[in-house]
Amino acid sequence: MSTDEIILDEKENVMSKVEEDIYDIVADKADVDRVKLVRDARLDDLEIESLDIVEIIFAIEEKFDIQIPYNANDAEMEFETVGQVVDAVQKVIKEQS
Repeated sequence: MSTDEIILDEKENVMSKVEEDIYDIVADKADVDRVKLVRDARLDDLEIESLDIVEIIFAIEEKFDIQIPYNANDAEMEFETVGQVVDAVQKVIKEQS
């Protein structure tokens, strides 16, 4: 395995861990069964409300020491699926690294 392949593998492992951590945070803050959390699960279908999203975003920001662009005053949800939340967090982490 080349050095580039090792680095790529490590980055994929880190992002996989990030995804798992996000699922844990969502399950905890929104009181959702962890088994239901998959990338294409819709937040509405999981009965995750806007206040839950705010708490989830704050917990994620604290966990990863990042700032997620999110407007809590916007009436419309910026994230429709769990995968969109994961993607947004991973994007911010990649931009900071």
